[in-house]
Amino acid sequence: MDTPRKTVGLLGGAPRGTPPRGKSRRRTDLTPYAFLLPGVALFCLVVAYPLSRSLQISFYDWAVVPTQESRFIGFDNYLRGLQDGQFWLSMANVGVYLVVTVPGQIAIGMFLAVLLDARLPARGLFRVLFYLPVVTSWVVVALLFKYLFTTDGGAINWVLHDMLHLVDHNVPWLQQRWTGLLAVCALGIWKGVGWSMVIFLAALTGVSSELKDAAAIDGANAWQRFVNVSLPAIRRTLLFVIVMLIIGGFNVFISILLMTEGGPAGSTEVPLTYMYKQAFDFLDFGYASALSFLLAIVIAVISFVQFHLFRDDAIGARR
Repeated sequence: MDTPRKTVGLLGGAPRGTPPRGKSRRRTDLTPYAFLLPGVALFCLVVAYPLSRSLQISFYDWAVVPTQESRFIGFDNYLRGLQDGQFWLSMANVGVYLVVTVPGQIAIGMFLAVLLDARLPARGLFRVLFYLPVVTSWVVVALLFKYLFTTDGGAINWVLHDMLHLVDHNVPWLQQRWTGLLAVCALGIWKGVGWSMVIFLAALTGVSSELKDAAAIDGANAWQRFVNVSLPAIRRTLLFVIVMLIIGGFNVFISILLMTEGGPAGSTEVPLTYMYKQAFDFLDFGYASALSFLLAIVIAVISFVQFHLFRDDAIGARR
């Protein structure tokens, strides 16, 4: 008696208990979104909402006290930022930081990567030692460097004055603009060079050994092999490191805040410390939010130019 039903199923009819095709397809299509939902919700909570809220605050003379009313002032905070000499001084200081730390991290990181790419004993140990500052707390190393550059009793002045006798008095490193920025740049290079080294080392291990051997057979020395073989092969990695270091350089904050506190008289301020003081010292959250978006525009423009370099490099590689 059940034979006709089985025959119908074999001839193309849907077996009993099989869900309709439309419902199955709909359930399958919604599955990826179910997995994405927690991440999207977290992004909206942690990034999207604070960002949109900060943009809204930037158009107001924001009142922190609940009993007072915030006043809409349009683009006045942005115009004030464009005319603020102290803000542009902070931008100049971060420019100095970038000019010193980005080439420094690239040069030293590349040098260490080339050394560790060779067959040296204890390479793994040296890789760990050079990378260790990267994972060390910014607060800890900033306080350490503040002690090193202290005017009275600091290790740097002890070496220069008492040990080597290169200066006739203790240098007030953190009480002057240029020496203070130099101390902060030294910390930035020391802490970040391990990251550049790891990226370059990973790229160098992918360079064909056959090309290096062919160049060596042709009489090229180690420097010539690096310049003519290895460096062109890691060209795109070099551009990537430059982009990341420039973006990271604009985020310098803890080292300035703990070592120089932006002084003397705001001469070592950088954008993030200046924004921080506007928000939490003067409670001018509207102006601080506007400055953050002005800084974001500058970073976006620089990143746009760098992405064009990536694109041009990719076009050149294909050609």
